[in-house]
Amino acid sequence: MENNLIYKHVTKLTAKIVLVLLVGISYACSDDFLDEVPLSSLSAENTLVSKKGFESYINGLIWCAREEYAQDDNSFFITNFPGTDVGEDAGSEYFTYRNWISYLTPNTPEVKTNWVWAYTKMIPLANNIIVYANKPELSHIWADEAEKNAIIAEARFFRGYTYNFLANLYGGVPIVDSIQNVPKYDYVRASREEVYKFAKNDLDFASKWLPVTVSQKGRIVKAAADHLLTEVNISLGLYEEAIASASNVIDSGLYHLMKERFGSSSNQPGDVFSDLFENGNFNSSENKEAIYVWQIEPLTPGGGGSVGGNQSIRNCGPFQTKIVSPDGYSNLATDTLGRGVGRVRGTVYSLYTIWDDPSDIRNSEFNMRRKFYYNNPQSAYYGEEIPPLTNAEDTLRRLYAYPRKIEGLPWNDNNTSGQISDDVYVYRLAETYLLRAEAYFRNNQLQEAAADINEVRSRAHAAPVSPNQVTLNYILDERARELLFEEPRRRTLIRMGMLVERVKEYGLMEDWRNTIQDYHGLWPIPQSAIDANLGVNLGQNPGYAK
Repeated sequence: MENNLIYKHVTKLTAKIVLVLLVGISYACSDDFLDEVPLSSLSAENTLVSKKGFESYINGLIWCAREEYAQDDNSFFITNFPGTDVGEDAGSEYFTYRNWISYLTPNTPEVKTNWVWAYTKMIPLANNIIVYANKPELSHIWADEAEKNAIIAEARFFRGYTYNFLANLYGGVPIVDSIQNVPKYDYVRASREEVYKFAKNDLDFASKWLPVTVSQKGRIVKAAADHLLTEVNISLGLYEEAIASASNVIDSGLYHLMKERFGSSSNQPGDVFSDLFENGNFNSSENKEAIYVWQIEPLTPGGGGSVGGNQSIRNCGPFQTKIVSPDGYSNLATDTLGRGVGRVRGTVYSLYTIWDDPSDIRNSEFNMRRKFYYNNPQSAYYGEEIPPLTNAEDTLRRLYAYPRKIEGLPWNDNNTSGQISDDVYVYRLAETYLLRAEAYFRNNQLQEAAADINEVRSRAHAAPVSPNQVTLNYILDERARELLFEEPRRRTLIRMGMLVERVKEYGLMEDWRNTIQDYHGLWPIPQSAIDANLGVNLGQNPGYAK
């Protein structure tokens, strides 16, 4: 509840005093916006005067960070999966990336939604914490410099996270590193490299001052900063530093890949990979692989974000309740299957092509659902396997294989909600190994790259890869096997400069593969932001018309 209140008050304040250019849309032409003097009992002036106040703002920042995932029904999923090598939209009424030229424009909804999340929620809150914590007149509230810097470090982690997010999607963007108390109309875009360097500076500080462990679920630790620092260092071509920051996590002694059954369902059929995604295991003290986890709390005000719980089954699960048995009975939503609507489905590549090792447990029946059954007890076909379907709408949307990590306990005990109660991994150690493997590869250390990939493959009981087989494409294949519908795939592909070529090769349908252009390797800048920046031409990424 505290997180919810902080979010509502703080973002209401900051959205009205920060970045007319970045808020865009309605405020750009609003006389009320220019006249209004914001005042809130939870404003920075009233709240950031004690350690408790700073903790409240940090809670609000953590809440807003989770809003990347939970701010609405599907923005996270549309942002990260359709129009990549691992996923496409499914149903006939959906239209994302079926024609890249007409769909991906400066007015595309998720292009604006993610920009607004970054600039009106994350960055203003982080800047408030950083600026106020450094005020000399507040020095008396801190026990010592380390206590103050730990608070600043958490805010700087989130600011670094946000600028890396922006650079990955949009390229060069404006850098805002202070509190803006009046409307500003002349923001200038920094280069993409400058944005990455700014993020790196924040993350270097965060790595130095963040605690190694915490008692509160969802709080940021040093390993999270080092994990993200690895990615940013790769983006800057600093491969030795990337190897070092990943090694800080891997060699810390605090984390290891889970290789034995553990947790809430360890005595049930399954394997260690399926255990990673069982409800209750994400934050379990037994789970030494989790580094940063978004917390989803059912039956708790504010526990699931703006729209409820974890939306993975709704967006990525097939619309199997539209399947009708031969005698006319529709399938039912269940505790296990939930109620998907087929918003996102895997590609042939992610569901079939990459699974070339029959020993790989990530493709076991416990981790990939490939068989479905008529489940309405009124039907004479109850319990029978649903045969292969040939209708396009059926195969695209109503029935397709998917990774079972998207399944979970129903949100608020309602199996028709389309939501689940499971937490969400942001970073886990398997990805740290794969990031270090990428850094090793780029640094021409193929033996070491293969060794890191094989740490992940060994846990999956998959055959090892040899050094001469390691390429960036192979690393992306392994990321798909390990992190399918978990990693933000679009951002990974854009960061690596490989989105266009991978979509051309692995996109689901021919038309969707053929319409992507080279300029789609970056998202456009939202038109609302360009229009609101009246004093300076903010500029648009090449290839995108107004």
